[in-house]
Amino acid sequence: MRLPWRRLLAALFLATATAVVPTAAASANSAPSSGWNDFSCRPSAQHPRPVVLVHGTFANGTDNWLVLAPYLEARGYCVFSFDYGMLPGESLIGGLGPIADSAQQLSAFTDRVLAATHAAKVDIIGHSQGGMMPRYYLRFLGGAAKVNALVGLAPDNHGTTLDGLTALLPYFPGASGFFQSTLPGLADQIAGSAFQRQLNAGGDTVPGVHYTVISTIYDEVVTPYTSQALSGPDVHNVVLQNLCPLDVSEHVTIGLTDRIAFHEAANALDPAHATPTTCLSAFS
Repeated sequence: MRLPWRRLLAALFLATATAVVPTAAASANSAPSSGWNDFSCRPSAQHPRPVVLVHGTFANGTDNWLVLAPYLEARGYCVFSFDYGMLPGESLIGGLGPIADSAQQLSAFTDRVLAATHAAKVDIIGHSQGGMMPRYYLRFLGGAAKVNALVGLAPDNHGTTLDGLTALLPYFPGASGFFQSTLPGLADQIAGSAFQRQLNAGGDTVPGVHYTVISTIYDEVVTPYTSQALSGPDVHNVVLQNLCPLDVSEHVTIGLTDRIAFHEAANALDPAHATPTTCLSAFS
């Protein structure tokens, strides 16, 4: 697919920002980092809640967060991540197990983080399935009492049509049953699935939790991208291109490297000290 020259310039701009900023941030942060998943970390008064990062489908709790975890650590947060939805014998690719089971794993990990840090609540940032799956934990597994904020980076909150490909499933007898029996984590994410109907019945949110959804118009996985937005009294839906028209991140890069999305996520964690998110936030 050909990109207009403006998008090519934008891609160069963002690639340069991603390349140069980590070095500058590291030099500005003189305190050495022990790495995330440090269970001896104690939240500060400024950032009293640990952050739990929830990876997306076909990812894991390390690779998905090689940029965002240090980004948050440099800002003084205790940061934790874990693997979920791993099929038997799999150790690198997650998010393929039943999403309800994955939410149980999130529940257990959150309890572990709270016990270790002595915090009252956590904040959650999730990418793709990882931004949607915690909503099951909040609604059905008692998570609302333990979570202050949920930030979704390109979350499939109402499932996905995969650019219309899921509409072809009825034409292939047995295809839906195959996905449900072998890759339930994928089947649960199809728009209109039984899991999606259960998750969204009665409203998108639960009281007491602050929700932020960060989407990109170039998302080719969770489609249409507008389906990511949530409805509710304590919801902030934002599209990256409304913050920075030059941003050309798609579904993967919004969670892996996009520092404009990361800046907006950091604002959601600490709204009292939020600063405007613009194209220049890639350099902050």
